[in-house]
Amino acid sequence: MRHKNAGRKFDRNTSSRRAMFRNLTANLVLHERIETTDAKAKELRRVAERLLTKAIRLGEVAYTTGDKLSDADKARRLHAKRLVAAYIPRFVTKIEKGGVEKRVDLVEKVFLDLARRFKGRAGGYTRIVKFGPRRGDNAPISMIEFVGDLADSPATGSDAATPGKTTTKVATAAEPTAASKVE
Repeated sequence: MRHKNAGRKFDRNTSSRRAMFRNLTANLVLHERIETTDAKAKELRRVAERLLTKAIRLGEVAYTTGDKLSDADKARRLHAKRLVAAYIPRFVTKIEKGGVEKRVDLVEKVFLDLARRFKGRAGGYTRIVKFGPRRGDNAPISMIEFVGDLADSPATGSDAATPGKTTTKVATAAEPTAASKVE
């Protein structure tokens, strides 16, 4: 029995499981949405939200410039940054459109972008959208993403529909429908 044993093992030893979640968390922070299996997405949610909470609990200190902070606030932010940097890699390279490589500081992104975006939210920073079985091995696949305004993120366009949502256009009286355009 698994009394008081939280979390899934994924048939991996501790170091491999930790490395997997470090990489998944780094990719989630970088791309703000990733596609993985249902079980990994559910465990990743626990890891990513705990990491993000470290930055959000600082409040305004997380994204205020250093010259406007007291020494105590600078120390609090430095400690939280070191905790986050101990889990995810500091710098990663992202390939932009056109094949241009861009170096991204993940810790700064957590503290500047994500902490500011979720500053008034009490939790639940991620959402999991289930897609269905994977074609090769029939594993259930999900997409995990940060909630909130994703229209500004590079993964989506302003007119792109999210999975599971349908967009329909209703014809108004001012707009003639295709059936009424009889000539």
